[in-house]
Amino acid sequence: MFKKLECVCIHTNDIEKSLSFYNSMGLAENWKIERVLADGAIWTVIGLIFPESASSELVLSNHPVNKCTEVEILVDDVRRAHRELRKHDDIKWIRAPFATESGHVAVMEAPDGNVFVLVGK
Repeated sequence: MFKKLECVCIHTNDIEKSLSFYNSMGLAENWKIERVLADGAIWTVIGLIFPESASSELVLSNHPVNKCTEVEILVDDVRRAHRELRKHDDIKWIRAPFATESGHVAVMEAPDGNVFVLVGK
């Protein structure tokens, strides 16, 4: 079911300063999305790629509330994975599947307490 580590998303208070730093470390901007919160505030996520093409991405986020590190796992179909994994009573669901610009996302807490963001179609 889990295909690969898609990315690790880290919080930053100064996204431009962080972007400059990680660029100097050899990472390149691959994509950028600006989203609007309910209160009208805009937050940004930027995907950075490593020089080795087989690597996962590092994502920067300046979300004003969600300031935790996220580990994102690619699955073929988020909604199907959610249906199958709901059979396990020891998995806690933080967010049921919801649509994004590129597919769907769901957030789960594994039995060991680790939180994973499932991403895919």
